[in-house]
Amino acid sequence: MHFHGYDTGDFHDEMFLPDGTPRPEAKLLVDTITSLSGGELQLRQKSAERTLLELGITFNVYGHGDGTEKIFPFDLIPRIVPADDWARLERGLKQRITALNLFIDDVYHDQKILKQGVIPREVIESAKCLRPQCVGMNPPKGIWCHITGTDLVRDRDGQIYVLEDNLRVPSGVSYVLENRHLMKRTFPQIFEGVPIRPVDDYPSRLLETLEYLAPAGAGSARVVLLTPGIYNSAYFEHSFLAQQMGIPLVEGRDLVVNNKRVYMRTTKGFERVDVIYRRLDDDFLDPEAFRPDSLLGVAGLVEAYRAGHVALANAPGNGVADDKVIYAYVPEMIQYFLGEEVIIPNVPTYLCWRDADRQHVLANLDKLVVKAANEAGGYGMLVGPHATVAQREEFAGRISGNPRNYIAQPTLGLSRVPTLVDDHAEGRHVDLRPYILYGKEIFVMPGGLTRVALKKGSLVVNSSQGGGSKDTWVMAATGGAQ
Repeated sequence: MHFHGYDTGDFHDEMFLPDGTPRPEAKLLVDTITSLSGGELQLRQKSAERTLLELGITFNVYGHGDGTEKIFPFDLIPRIVPADDWARLERGLKQRITALNLFIDDVYHDQKILKQGVIPREVIESAKCLRPQCVGMNPPKGIWCHITGTDLVRDRDGQIYVLEDNLRVPSGVSYVLENRHLMKRTFPQIFEGVPIRPVDDYPSRLLETLEYLAPAGAGSARVVLLTPGIYNSAYFEHSFLAQQMGIPLVEGRDLVVNNKRVYMRTTKGFERVDVIYRRLDDDFLDPEAFRPDSLLGVAGLVEAYRAGHVALANAPGNGVADDKVIYAYVPEMIQYFLGEEVIIPNVPTYLCWRDADRQHVLANLDKLVVKAANEAGGYGMLVGPHATVAQREEFAGRISGNPRNYIAQPTLGLSRVPTLVDDHAEGRHVDLRPYILYGKEIFVMPGGLTRVALKKGSLVVNSSQGGGSKDTWVMAATGGAQ
């Protein structure tokens, strides 16, 4: 298989220059793929898919008619990020997460950013994920967002933007780690010849981040991963990360609170728990503090957290900064809290609660992407140019009925990466979700989850909407292969 006839189109291609020659960092990969005999790359692709199935690397598709679990679609041709591009992205992500953390702390304490009118008070007070229960809370070490997945996109002109922040319970990092293992098995010679930065240390860094949060005097910290259970769409990831970190995977029924301390039921009796990496939303965390009908959480957990006897990652209430309307104000947060200009800009965003913005959006629905403030997974979204008249009319009604809940953005020409289609490569649109850990210091995983829209022409990369993933190779600035 080779790239003869590959068309970069009217987009930024992550592997080829507009004249069709490989970018310098991609040359060895292109040469290696081109040198394969006919059908060899397809055989390696099928082998990778078989491995995914054997390892149980799947995700659940809610409401799908032909079964609940599917392998996470994977494409063998990776996305390559040059070292200098990555250095800037890393600085920008650290800047962003620092400001977001200061913003969340301010919202639940002094609210200086609201009092000074930098962000309108009504925007914050109407946020769906604002948690009054968290007012005055002081999370361990002052950190609210320990694990973040920030979605980045590159437009036609090569400019990289932040598309959205995922601060509540971001998922997908297990696919990053498994994709890398698959690629090392498939192209071992490339990893010997190209300085690709490693991602394998993520579980150990995640564990270090969690242990850093343990209450003072805890000694050897007992960390657990709290999952909603086997029917959750990301259950594979929950079990994978617990296994990689060597910590217990627990459900709410495995934990109990006594005297404002959390204990885990074991075959040897009750054992103290110091840190909980929770993979369920605030609403279900504690029936005494949030939804009283939750059967997934632990009664009394928030009280134990307030008392400082257990740490929670991510901190309850941090979803206030996950709101796509509040996202629009992150550049102002960076200026306000850090006194800096934003390094990675936001996508230009229209806020439908503003009369002028709403009128513009309603008049241009055929050109814009409209998103609900708190939906994820590609749901609650309208891609205007690809929508029917009826779909646009329905969204116009939704926007008019609840303007605070909607934002709109221009339809970006997302960058593309060659993707295997039968016996040849075609360009498919991608985004990138790097993972950021905030513990003793801020660590940005070199790479992240490259999600790819496998349907020709589609801009929707979510797995629930027909997307897949690729390995992401961040080039090291110096040194040998990793």
